[in-house]
Amino acid sequence: MGSTVSASAADGSAAPPLPWRGLLLALGGSIAFSGKAIIVKLAYRHGVDPVTLIMYRMLFALPLFVALSWWAGRGRLPLAPRDRWIVVGLGFCGYYLASLLDFIGLQYLSAGLERLILYLTPTLVLVLGVLLFKRPIGWRQGVALAVGYAGALIVFGHELHLEGGHVALGAALVFASTISYAIYLIYSGEVVQRIGSMRLTGLASTVACLLCIGHWLVMQPLASAQVAPAVLWLSVLNATLCTVAPVLMVMMAIERIGSALTAQVGMIGPLSTIAMGVVLLGEPFTPWLVAGTACVLVGVWLLAKWR
Repeated sequence: MGSTVSASAADGSAAPPLPWRGLLLALGGSIAFSGKAIIVKLAYRHGVDPVTLIMYRMLFALPLFVALSWWAGRGRLPLAPRDRWIVVGLGFCGYYLASLLDFIGLQYLSAGLERLILYLTPTLVLVLGVLLFKRPIGWRQGVALAVGYAGALIVFGHELHLEGGHVALGAALVFASTISYAIYLIYSGEVVQRIGSMRLTGLASTVACLLCIGHWLVMQPLASAQVAPAVLWLSVLNATLCTVAPVLMVMMAIERIGSALTAQVGMIGPLSTIAMGVVLLGEPFTPWLVAGTACVLVGVWLLAKWR
C-alpha cells in the first residue's frame, strides 16, 4: 500500500475515490433524511406544537448552516443583489414553507404515508415544468406518473378508511409541502450554476432557519419554549443527524457516484421510514402499505429511467 501511495504522489495523480464510499454516503443520507418524520412523531408525544418544534430544529441547525455557507463561499465573490433576493425566495419556499407544512401535516398521518408523498417530488417537478414552462410529457412519463400516484392513493385510501378524515388534511398539507419543495428545485437550477450547490444549500437553509425562528417569535407565546427535555434532545438529533448531516452526505455522494445513482440509492428512504415507523412508532405494517410503496418506487424509478 505504501508503494502505491508513493507512486501516485510521484506522478502527480491521485487514486479515484472508491465507489462504495459514495454508495454508503448516499445510503446513509437517505436513511438519515427519512428519520426526520420519526423524530417529529416521537416529539409530538410530549405535547409540543409544530411551530415550536420546527423552531427548535432550526435553532439548533442554524450555526451549522451558517458554517456551511461560510465554508462553501470561501474565496468567492459576494452574491449579486439579484441573487440575494433569489436565495431568500428559495429559502422561503424550499425549506421554510415546505418544512412548516410538513411538520403540521405529520400531526394527522403516519410517517410512512408522509414519506411516500414527499417521494413524489420528481413527479411534481415534471408536472410543474408542464404548467410553468409548457414542457411536453411523453406517454412513458405519463405511465410513470400514473403508477407513482396510484401507489400513494392506495396507502392514502387505506389510512383514510382506518383513521378518518384528519388523514386527508395531513396528506393535503404534506402534498403542499412537496409542491413547495418542487418549486425550489425548479428555480434553483440556474442559481446553482452561479452560486454552487453547497453554498446555495447553506444560504437558503440559513434564511429558512431565521424565518422559522421569526415565525415562532411572532405567532407563539414565549412560554411555549418550555418543553420536555426529550423534545430538546430530539430536536438536536433532528437538526444534526436528519437535517445537516444528510445534506452533506448526499452532496458528497453525488460528487463520487453521480446524481443518477445517488437518486437510485435514495429509493431506500421510504422503506427505511416504514421500517422505523413500525419498530419505533408502532405503526401498522399492512399489505396495502407494501403495495402502495412498491408502486411509488416503481413510478419514480420509471420516471428517472424514461426522462
